[in-house]
Amino acid sequence: MISLFFSLLAMIILFFTNQMTASLCTQKEIPEDRQPGVFRTINILITILLISSYIEVLFT
Repeated sequence: MISLFFSLLAMIILFFTNQMTASLCTQKEIPEDRQPGVFRTINILITILLISSYIEVLFT
């Protein structure tokens, strides 16, 4: 049950993080060729945080 809830929450967090990243790229006028790198970096870091949070909840 907790894994289903956490998975849904993680998808929502990633969705809103990507929306905020798109706003950041627009506001800071980041060139189109650098935007995929910005998205990739932020998504990887958020995914690492979500996985570590899930492991912490799972084993405590």
